[in-house]
Amino acid sequence: MDNKNKEFEICHDCDRGLCRDAVGRQDRQLNTYDWLADVPGNADDTDLVEVQFKHTRKGYYHNVNRLELKKGDIVAVEASPGHDIGVVTLTGRLVKMQLKKANIKSPDDIKRIYRLARPVDMEKYREAKSREHATMIESRQIAKNLGLQMKIGDVEYQGDCNKAIFYYIADERVDFRQLIKVLAETFHVRIEMKQIGARQEAGRIGGTGPCGRELCCATWMKNFVSVSTNAARFQDISLNPQKLAGMCAKLKCCLNYEVDNYIEAGRKLPSKEVTLHTQDAEYHLFKSDILTGMVTYSTDKSVAANVETISAVRAKEVIEMNRRGEKPLSLQEDGKQKEPKKPVDLLANENITRFDKAKKKKKKGGKGGQNAAQTAAKDKQPASDKPKPQAQKEDGRQPKGAQPERKAAARQPRPQPEGGAQQSADKQSADRPRQGRAGNRRPAGRQQRGNREQDAPQENGTQQ
Repeated sequence: MDNKNKEFEICHDCDRGLCRDAVGRQDRQLNTYDWLADVPGNADDTDLVEVQFKHTRKGYYHNVNRLELKKGDIVAVEASPGHDIGVVTLTGRLVKMQLKKANIKSPDDIKRIYRLARPVDMEKYREAKSREHATMIESRQIAKNLGLQMKIGDVEYQGDCNKAIFYYIADERVDFRQLIKVLAETFHVRIEMKQIGARQEAGRIGGTGPCGRELCCATWMKNFVSVSTNAARFQDISLNPQKLAGMCAKLKCCLNYEVDNYIEAGRKLPSKEVTLHTQDAEYHLFKSDILTGMVTYSTDKSVAANVETISAVRAKEVIEMNRRGEKPLSLQEDGKQKEPKKPVDLLANENITRFDKAKKKKKKGGKGGQNAAQTAAKDKQPASDKPKPQAQKEDGRQPKGAQPERKAAARQPRPQPEGGAQQSADKQSADRPRQGRAGNRRPAGRQQRGNREQDAPQENGTQQ
């Protein structure tokens, strides 16, 4: 690009102008690496030049004026009518090979290159590009009002604003004669309609595929080959429409990339309908790994039972033995039995209570809570560490400051007052095991409490 065109450079994010950054984006799209660029006399071998326009549209022109063109130059080329603005993407001998790929055989279809783009041409070109988006939106509304079953996906203006190309998608044939008249009256340009498919639309718009890379149709792919579901079947891919479809809602083009290798590797595998016979059981093909050449057999046709994984070579050996009427001991090599797998104990070295939370006893407030805590602490102490009960006085009283223990007091016999035979008999009857229905328990308890109340004043009276 010369110094005259540098003043027309615009920002990198602009899609409406043709600048150095836009040249870089178009250079990456459908780029052809010129590996003969450093060869002397490469450009003098032919005057053919490849020029790229918006997105995926390319054209081939004669450099009749013998201009010193190189990759990235912006040129004005012949159009019908007027002229168009494009970017040089390839020169030299490789252009002849590109003509064969494009199936251009007649030299009459090849037009001329006028000149390098001038500032006036760039201004006109920028004006044309600024009208494309608004024209596309308005043309969609016009087609909707006319009731046409079509979608206008893109609009491309010619560099001199004399013609506009409308790219549309339609499932059926559309009569757009009335549409052309309305568009010509609305935009005052010459109208050209081009029907494209969903794949071509995705290539023109661009985007990122599920693989994380830019779409192949927007970068290097020029010719679209039909893709069928047989490509997915050969590669053992599940027929899930959501995963097999690309951005264009059609089958992904990348399904055809490796299908030839899978077909070649699949010929080395045994047939799916052949059953292998051993002395113990019959084995049916369960699954196969095409690239590694390993096949898995099961004793059940629908469920994985007694699974055996062997190589395709071993499977064919067993098939030949079955044809001769021989049955091997097992499917493994040399008839060896498959070693049973030991069950794995996942909790062998683990503590199953490691996630259990320790239960904490709730502490009650007040003196009762303190006494319960002291009693629980004494019960946890060993027998040797527990304090010995203090000796009682001869009269049966507890020393001051000492709290009587309930268990010890229950074991010690109470002093009997003189002439208390009647009371001791009542006490013995109260200490007998309670029998009978639950209704007889309550009077016995009341009688025992009454005896205790009688013992207390007599005992005190005796000791006094």
